[in-house]
Amino acid sequence: MSVEKPTVTRTINRLEELGYVEHVPGKDKREKRMQLSEVGSHVYKDVRVTIDQFEQEILKGISEDEQNDAIRIMGEIQKNITR
Repeated sequence: MSVEKPTVTRTINRLEELGYVEHVPGKDKREKRMQLSEVGSHVYKDVRVTIDQFEQEILKGISEDEQNDAIRIMGEIQKNITR
């Protein structure tokens, strides 16, 4: 996703401090596995409802095929930018 490692580390540490994510033991000590905590799951579900409603509003009148075309086109634009 082109995000620098220190940025991801700070973000994960902050989410952990807030109680939204928690460590999950991995097979290898070098492995860093995280999952949503119970609090994080509740926050996600609440926020997801708002996001779903917003998406329905902004996509009103745009067919699924048109949405898929837009996604495909934006992907091509992103590829062109990152070359």
